[in-house]
Amino acid sequence: MPTFEITGIIALALITWLWFDSFKARGIGIRAAESACEAEGLQLLDDTVAIVSLRLARDDAGRLVLRRVYTFEYSDTGDNRRSGSIVMLGAEIVIINIGRRPAQS
Repeated sequence: MPTFEITGIIALALITWLWFDSFKARGIGIRAAESACEAEGLQLLDDTVAIVSLRLARDDAGRLVLRRVYTFEYSDTGDNRRSGSIVMLGAEIVIINIGRRPAQS
């Protein structure tokens, strides 16, 4: 096989792996956002997360993994939209940020 074909097959395999891995990570992010909103008594809007950042980073063990940052929207009153975010290293949730909410009296 010529080098060009081998390189193309490897690139296609990497893109396929990234697509499947991202699909799995997005599912983990959605479940984490749902759980965080439920724990705080909030409503997750649109039932989804959106990726805003994807880059390489090192985890606690020093391995090179993908660092993903997802955003989502939630409502605390039912008639507003607030933003939250999730940071993942590989398939592990590192930070869930629900954002700052006004104190309830």
